[in-house]
Amino acid sequence: MYNVALQSVQGATDVRINSIQYDSRKVDKNDMFVAIKGMHSDGHLFIEKAIENGASVIVTEFLPENRINNITYVEVESSSLALAFMAANFYQQPSENLKLIGITGTNGKTTVASLLYNLFKAAGYKVGLISTVKIMVGDTSFSTSHTTPDSLVINSYLKQMNAIGVEFCFMEVSSHGIHQHRSAGLTFEGGIFTNLSHDHLDYHSSFAEYRDVKKSFFDGLPKSAFALTNVDDKNGQIMLQNTKAKAYSYALKSYADYRTQILENHFKGLLLKINNNEIWVKLIGSFNAYNLTAVFACADILGLEKDELLRLMSTLENVNGRFEYFVTTKNITVIVDYAHTPDALKNVLHTINDIRTKNELLISVVGCGGDRDKTKRPKMGHIASELSSKVIFTSDNPRSEHPERIISEMEQGVEPQNFMKVMAITNRKQAIKAACQLANANDIILVAGKGHETYQEINGVRSEFNDYEVAMECLNQLQK
Repeated sequence: MYNVALQSVQGATDVRINSIQYDSRKVDKNDMFVAIKGMHSDGHLFIEKAIENGASVIVTEFLPENRINNITYVEVESSSLALAFMAANFYQQPSENLKLIGITGTNGKTTVASLLYNLFKAAGYKVGLISTVKIMVGDTSFSTSHTTPDSLVINSYLKQMNAIGVEFCFMEVSSHGIHQHRSAGLTFEGGIFTNLSHDHLDYHSSFAEYRDVKKSFFDGLPKSAFALTNVDDKNGQIMLQNTKAKAYSYALKSYADYRTQILENHFKGLLLKINNNEIWVKLIGSFNAYNLTAVFACADILGLEKDELLRLMSTLENVNGRFEYFVTTKNITVIVDYAHTPDALKNVLHTINDIRTKNELLISVVGCGGDRDKTKRPKMGHIASELSSKVIFTSDNPRSEHPERIISEMEQGVEPQNFMKVMAITNRKQAIKAACQLANANDIILVAGKGHETYQEINGVRSEFNDYEVAMECLNQLQK
């Protein structure tokens, strides 16, 4: 059990197992069961069930009083940390056989990881991706339900990448993933910090804790790795305080190793100057200028030839659900974006307002997810109503909460001068339809919050729902 800190072992020490599981329902004969304390359940309560299903080894943070003679009990300080190292060992340390780059931050993780995957693939490399949107093993796509999957899933996919000769893998590393040790036991070639803003305070006790969890990822990078940080963000330098990795910086406003200027900003793309290299890209907005600078810097550090790098960057397309847009025959622009934090929503709305002429309406459809950080709801309501011509508050993924209550909490952030801009329509499809009905030629509709997601979750049930398709369907019906 290499790298696993053992407190004690009760029972046979030479035991062959078939697989490692932390869900007792998935345990089969001669499996190892790792009892993990989660947010909603404690795996220690399911040790007996795991043994009934055939587990021969139990990894636990405390030994049960009634132990079974032919079962091996391994006591550890942290089951989740032990699982991470055991998963890496079980799959033969697959992260050591490729260059794994971790991307962390509040916003931009998916875009940066996906753009790097597409860039290196276009450059002729075999590449892997572990992201919110999907997992890619070379050209094969797999669905995913977490930004950072559990350590067993990560290592199994990395092992598959080894099997086909993947050279680079780009992986989103969330604060939940870091805190729950899902990324422990992995060997990273480098780490990228995008930015830090209000999010996940339903999980972390404070913003300082949220920041420090992100920082711990950089603290753990080896001396052989690189650490690339956005120094325009006030937390950018904090990420590097204790890192052993070689430090690099990027920025739009500050002095940095990689610095970008926005020369032109249109709905069709950006003209950028990155370290005195001019490049036209198809992505839009200052937030994407940051993302593209991180991509350029990472690729340069990893050794891509500069002229080839610039050529390939000019071909990159928007990531699914990130400022994805279409224009109707009546010249109505519809933008679908994953913006689900105050900072992300502000960035998207500022981008649209910077480009539009102000002679047209900007109509926003915005919601907040249920069973998540409630403190951001009034902030989202304030930003949407302040920066839009009209705004419709609606459901996002209400989960187990009443959507009307979520909307009411969003409305608390609306200033009196913006009351007349705001309407509430609980049904998301009806809200999008109402936005389409309000729009005239040259107007802009923003549908924010769900982006790439193709479902809506209400009371534990996921139903098919795609913002992009719903908006297109509504506008097509209105134009008949």
